Amino acid sequence: MTLIKSISGIRGTIGGKTADNLTPIDAVKFAAAYGAFIKERNKDKQDIRVVIGRDARISGKMISSLVANTLVGLGIDVVDLGLSTTPTVEVAVPLEKADGGIILTASHNPKQWNALKLLNEKGEFLNGAEGEKILALAESEDFEFAAVDDLGTYSKDNTYLEKHIQEVLNLELVDVEAIKKANFKVVVDGVNSTGGIFIPALLKELNVACVELYCTPNGEFPHNPEPLKEHLTDISELVVKEKADFGIVVDPDVDRLALISEDGSMFGEEYTLVACADYVLGKLGGGNTVSNLSSSRALRDVTEKHGGTYTASAVGEVNVVIKMKETNTVIGGEGNGGIIYPASHYGRDSLVGVALFLSHLATKKMSCKALRDSYPSYFMSKNKIQLTPQIDVDKILETMATTYSNEDVNTIDGVKIDFADEWIHLRKSNTEPIIRIYTEAKSQQAADDLAIRFIDEIKALIA
Repeated sequence: MTLIKSISGIRGTIGGKTADNLTPIDAVKFAAAYGAFIKERNKDKQDIRVVIGRDARISGKMISSLVANTLVGLGIDVVDLGLSTTPTVEVAVPLEKADGGIILTASHNPKQWNALKLLNEKGEFLNGAEGEKILALAESEDFEFAAVDDLGTYSKDNTYLEKHIQEVLNLELVDVEAIKKANFKVVVDGVNSTGGIFIPALLKELNVACVELYCTPNGEFPHNPEPLKEHLTDISELVVKEKADFGIVVDPDVDRLALISEDGSMFGEEYTLVACADYVLGKLGGGNTVSNLSSSRALRDVTEKHGGTYTASAVGEVNVVIKMKETNTVIGGEGNGGIIYPASHYGRDSLVGVALFLSHLATKKMSCKALRDSYPSYFMSKNKIQLTPQIDVDKILETMATTYSNEDVNTIDGVKIDFADEWIHLRKSNTEPIIRIYTEAKSQQAADDLAIRFIDEIKALIA
């Protein structure tokens, strides 16, 4: 079964049978559920508007058309940004004074996948309670479509490439002049999606020479689109060949940012947020940060260096944003390269991340590799244990928390155990019978050994 329904939206593989895959019928049903939800929460408004945009996936145009026309059929006005990015749609919703937004993207999933990501009137992801209402509406199919004279309107808006870039350039801490004077040269891997349009366009405005790699937005991903080290050999080689200052890699919807140092080594997804936070906190003279429980301890170290307070949230962008608002955070995000900068908006944004990183490098006047080496060095190991559906995962996690109760234990999202020099995070999957096991330590061997130790302990519990 490759149709996954969750509070953050619906995603699945294209084709196959209804309710088992993301078919046109499923796309229409969930678009209708979202539209009905938006209409209900704005029942006193006469004109309701929703912004949509899509990445460059092969199925994107089809899914986008289905979603747009379903909303029109409900009497909702649709503003279609066309080929866009997740953060661009998030920026556009409040600028358009819209009542919500839908992004058609399956993020880092392979090309056979697509998804509907759902936003509120602030351009932020819906919370759990709102997501549950939409799932219930989709299940009940309790929709009332508009009469012919009450249909919504459909319009296209191709101006948000420029508008989003201008929003980034207007940010107070983006040092445009310093970047322009630095004469940077970078390589960009846009994985043949919309990052291949938006990132080079931003760099052009900053006088950064751009070598494009896989920047044709045709949806034919040249490698696994998740920006991990094992998928990025081509750009690593090209950065060295071109004698570039560094490389930029984004996922298909441009909300995750990975960097390659000038010697072809990974700067590390985890350290994208660390570097941007270091710059922002340094400029502001301190401040608070947030990342999720599975993110590197390096962000905590950098935050405390600047006199701020670091807080961990449950995994998931909506959870990070909630915690950021609670703690008056100046920058936060997720260790997968997701930068959330409230001075711009509460969403992961690779354009903002690129601009902040360039500002940091330009004002530091040091190489990308030297900057990476200046941060605390941690290593992560990511594993999982496959379980049978009959096993009580919650009981296993509860037992692990009790066993290590003398350590620093956090149970807001699975179980995270912080030891003096390392940590482990155990979480159950919401979509399959597995326990995810993330560890971090001061060497790769130590991180791997910690993971193996806990895998053996869990297997002993279920033997």
